[in-house]
Amino acid sequence: MTDESADTTTDGTAQTATTDDGANDTRATETADTAAPGETDAADPALVVEDLTVAFGDLIAVDDVSFAVAPDTVTCLVGPNGSGKTTLIRAIADLVGTDHGSVERPESATRPVGYLPQAPAFRPQFTVAETLQFYADLTGEAVDVDATVERVGLGGVPDRRVDALSGGMTRLLGIAQATVGDPPLVLLDEPSSGLDPMMTRHVSDVITDLAAGAAVLVTSHDLSAVERIADQVLVLDRGRIVAADSPAGLMASTDTDDLASAMSELVAIESGQVATRGEGVDG
Repeated sequence: MTDESADTTTDGTAQTATTDDGANDTRATETADTAAPGETDAADPALVVEDLTVAFGDLIAVDDVSFAVAPDTVTCLVGPNGSGKTTLIRAIADLVGTDHGSVERPESATRPVGYLPQAPAFRPQFTVAETLQFYADLTGEAVDVDATVERVGLGGVPDRRVDALSGGMTRLLGIAQATVGDPPLVLLDEPSSGLDPMMTRHVSDVITDLAAGAAVLVTSHDLSAVERIADQVLVLDRGRIVAADSPAGLMASTDTDDLASAMSELVAIESGQVATRGEGVDG
């Protein structure tokens, strides 16, 4: 999967995108005015995406997407490589321009959105605690750095330099920075990609914990983890949401026993191969 986010800021700051009117005919997608799977109250979602389109020249990476995310829930965005998952989450984070539609994010918090890119980069000479204090200072508010370190499981290494961290620890540090300032919306792009099974399980547990106080939107290829943690699953294919439901709901609607089989039934297949798209569109 191509990573567009390595050269972008990880501060997660987001501003309201320009809105535009348009109809949404995406199959199996809920509009912002209708309660979507995983929502407890459509009147006050933490995130509302309406008719969102992102194009790179003639290539449409995100195609007329609409959905909502409720507070205190985990929504997982899944789909084949090149389906537009990273582009969509970057558009929600206001890190890539949109061509149509709107994104409504929280506005009341000091830091409305926390964001973890696929490949987080931190100053190598900083320690874990110094890194988080740096992000805490950016919020302008008092942050309990020790509690933030403990929350993600790095309590034993607060004084370890970033360049001495393992890949899994670096990813945990990235999740920690995304929560600094208690943003009500946390966006995590492939937080467990490339990690061993034990670390993957730990990351899943951390994500579940984050949802006790924030809406969490995660992109992932780890469908077994998605089955465990997701309140809502959005299946993205060729830039469009083709299904939106709980893991159990998706399996029931496709008459399958696991989420991987359900996704195989839902995404486009051409000549026995998962359909691919042009260069420039991230997973």
